[in-house]
Amino acid sequence: MPETAAHQEQEQPRRRQARGERRIAQLLEAAASVFCATGYTAASTNAIAREAGVSPGTLYQFFPNKEAIAIELGDRLMHQLRTTYGEALAPATAATTLREAVDAAVDRFVDFNCEHPALFALMHGPDIPGRLTEEHDALHAGLVTRIEGLLASLLPDTPPAALTRTAHMCLGLYKAGLELILAHEGGERDAYVQELKNVLVRYLEPLADARPDAGAAAHGRARLL
Repeated sequence: MPETAAHQEQEQPRRRQARGERRIAQLLEAAASVFCATGYTAASTNAIAREAGVSPGTLYQFFPNKEAIAIELGDRLMHQLRTTYGEALAPATAATTLREAVDAAVDRFVDFNCEHPALFALMHGPDIPGRLTEEHDALHAGLVTRIEGLLASLLPDTPPAALTRTAHMCLGLYKAGLELILAHEGGERDAYVQELKNVLVRYLEPLADARPDAGAAAHGRARLL
């Protein structure tokens, strides 16, 4: 019996912790929905609690204010985004065409942003909570570095300065296209995704064709068409 009692005492904090984690996840999901619907500035803790189906008092057990909720949500989404770009921007193999590399990277990033529009909502409002701006800038720098790595595998012998410039351009084109993509739904969204892919491929094709191995480049371009 004493062993059973001790075991129960150990299990109770674990169960409370698990319930707490589920409640936090519920509140963050509700906050994401409210931020997307109204924007961060107009959102309120009452609206988030209502969306989560809990009382404001329950919300305040876990978060002191709206900003704390947004910071936690933003941190989690940025962590997921880092994982996504680490997978999507791995160096291409020799058999990977430019079109295939662009398609794969764009699809992964678009899917992430369509599944988690709250990050876009938090970063594009008049008020950005906490240190999300600084964290986003750091993520942006890391993202450029990963794009450089992918481009280096697709455009060998390109000078480092040119790779950096090209990586910044690719990211800028993607961010501009993403805003249009998220503004549409269904087939029209798919059409904008395809337009973005086409823009990136047509931007990068001349750089691929300018490589010293012109014959291999021409063959690679033929595979794209």
